[in-house]
Amino acid sequence: MKKTPVFLDSLVTNMLRLRAICPFSWRVFQFRPISCEPLIIQMNKCTDEEQIFDFIERNKAILSEKQVGCAFDMLWKLQKQKTSLLKNAEYVRDHPQFLTLHNLATNKFKLMNDNTLVNVLYVTQQFAGEAHDPLVEALVTEAWRRLERFDIKLLSEFSSCLADQRLYFSPLMGKIADIVHRNLETTQDLSSLSVLMVNISSLISRHFQQQLVKKTELLFDTIDSSEVNVAKSIAKFLRNVRYRYQPLLERCNNVFLSNVDHLDLDSISKILSVYKFLQFNSFEFIIMAKKKLTEMIPLCNHPASFVKLFVALGPIAGPEEKKQVTSVLHKHLDSYKPLELLKITQELTFLHFQRKEFFAKLRELLLSYLKNSFIPTEVSVLVCAISLLPSPHLDEVGISRIEAVLPQCDLNNLSSFATSVLRWIQHDHMYLDNMTAKQLKLLQKLDHYGRQRLQHSNSLDLLRKELKSLKGNTFPESLLEEMIATLQHFMDDINYINVGEIASFISSTDYLSTLLLDRIASVVVQQIEKIHPFTIPAIIRPFSVLNYDPPQRDEFLGTCVQHLNSYLGILDPFILVFLGFSLATLEYFPEDLLKAIFNIKFLARLDSQLESIGGMDGTQQQIYKMLAEVLGGINCVKASVLTPYYHKVDFECILDKRKKPLPYGSHNIALGQLPEMPWESNIEIVGSRLPPGAERIALEFLDSKALCRNIPHMKGKSAMKKRHLEILGYRVIQISQFEWNSMALSTKDARMDYLRECIFGEVKLCL
Repeated sequence: MKKTPVFLDSLVTNMLRLRAICPFSWRVFQFRPISCEPLIIQMNKCTDEEQIFDFIERNKAILSEKQVGCAFDMLWKLQKQKTSLLKNAEYVRDHPQFLTLHNLATNKFKLMNDNTLVNVLYVTQQFAGEAHDPLVEALVTEAWRRLERFDIKLLSEFSSCLADQRLYFSPLMGKIADIVHRNLETTQDLSSLSVLMVNISSLISRHFQQQLVKKTELLFDTIDSSEVNVAKSIAKFLRNVRYRYQPLLERCNNVFLSNVDHLDLDSISKILSVYKFLQFNSFEFIIMAKKKLTEMIPLCNHPASFVKLFVALGPIAGPEEKKQVTSVLHKHLDSYKPLELLKITQELTFLHFQRKEFFAKLRELLLSYLKNSFIPTEVSVLVCAISLLPSPHLDEVGISRIEAVLPQCDLNNLSSFATSVLRWIQHDHMYLDNMTAKQLKLLQKLDHYGRQRLQHSNSLDLLRKELKSLKGNTFPESLLEEMIATLQHFMDDINYINVGEIASFISSTDYLSTLLLDRIASVVVQQIEKIHPFTIPAIIRPFSVLNYDPPQRDEFLGTCVQHLNSYLGILDPFILVFLGFSLATLEYFPEDLLKAIFNIKFLARLDSQLESIGGMDGTQQQIYKMLAEVLGGINCVKASVLTPYYHKVDFECILDKRKKPLPYGSHNIALGQLPEMPWESNIEIVGSRLPPGAERIALEFLDSKALCRNIPHMKGKSAMKKRHLEILGYRVIQISQFEWNSMALSTKDARMDYLRECIFGEVKLCL
């Protein structure tokens, strides 16, 4: 028998020692087919799932980790080509050979390279049927172990896998945020960074947000103008952190406008949602979106897609589009989720939709969801939707559901509940005696939890996060003073970063706080160079709305206007007009702004955006009829008069020098019609000139929105209108809603006497 050569003995001995010392290395260098390429090439030629599964069955004993990764990749590529993703995903997930592939990945994932590992994780999640797939857990754990060596592209892909699992607040996502922070200075890939920004947005500080915004601005010019997904991610990030940063929004908007033909329903819906949330206006995008969405109506058959279309198109649709979308809506009603039902209800209310059987079915669906809901935001959504229905009554089960979630509610939820309860009290007559007491008790509880939340606020930044989603004019009266007091407590923390947001909130409250407005004016004067010019209109607005001049009025307004001057030519027409309007209410008329507005090119842009106005409400119709009696006939009073310079006056009459009403012509305007042209000559006296001693009277009905909520102080719009009408020669009578509805004027005779005194007497009405 021949002896084994010494060198072979030595080789075998050394290999056995190596295997004993390093079993991992032995696995890495185990024998494999000479080339992986032929198998991968075969796999790439497969055209359907069955061919992939046949391939797996034939080769499962020899597949490497690279080939396993390729099989997952091929299955997902085929899925993306399918019309019904859910149906095909179930078919693949339930196939026996998919389980084989799943087991192979479980055994080989540690051998996979980083890219294959993350890709297998992503594809596995798309097919996963179980809530906790062991393979997904193993892949996430392995990726965590390798995290520090991932490049930014792979890091963004992995963060999206975590986001799909709703792991936004996990320690692992926090680790990713830390890596992004440490490497931000050297990062040059905006496509990957924008995805990461969205996924880590729940965990980052205000300072880190600012760093990311600045980095995004620096890198924006490095992307192609067709990179819609990058622009969408940036806009979504700004929405997530609730930061209306105009420069970035403008640049994203330009990308959307350049690629509007390639935007699908989902993209348009999300962009419009972001714009609405951040109060960003782009008339050009709305026009293009309306055209694109209208074209999609006949093609939209899936329930989830249709509700997106309905909600996106509803606010911007014309009469024809509204008819088309409402005719299709009822077909899919049973398929909608709570938030979708709220959006549908809001849009139907906006569209003045009236079909009793449809609303009955909608109410039944909302109540069934409410009885099984325990999440505060979802309960708030459902209650809000029910309160918007023609019959908003809520039973004891519904009230108990609200009470159960109150301790977990934020200010937005509490405000929404309070608004809904007030709607019930206003409309609920059938159960007045029994239910109103319970509703009032619920309001007291809402007030208690709201005050508690405000009193526990320990920073303006945290409070601002809740203010951004709140509308001050819907905030409960009982909590408004507490809110203002809390803002005053943090007054010293108002700075160039948050001054625009605070100003916007105050504008919506109708609450005059001179302390807060003086602080805003002071911050603007001192920190104007750090404030973006596009924030200026929002900053000026509360001073205009509340008719208030700060101590340094001229310096404040001059600083604002000078900072904005070089941007007047690129502002949206509506924003520019509203800026001019705001300054006019404050009796401030900068020359550059007037030139920008009274410009042929600008007026042409504005002309395309103007919309018609509506008619009168019930109270105004009541006054109209009484005025006709007081003045001696319906031909002695005009309704909805359009004056020179296009002020609309609720009612107009003319008295001669003996205080006798002068009649108008036979074609007086009817209720609900649009106003005639300014001082159109339908009066018996030719032209607009009055006889000697005669006077033209404008009678205005002021609702609650004309006054501040906390004191009887007239707001800027009504005060300016009164000044303008007096300049035009009117004697102006302003009737306050509170005066008209007071106990002193509770009868028709008292109101008639009141009108006679206002018109024929010497006394002008004081608010």
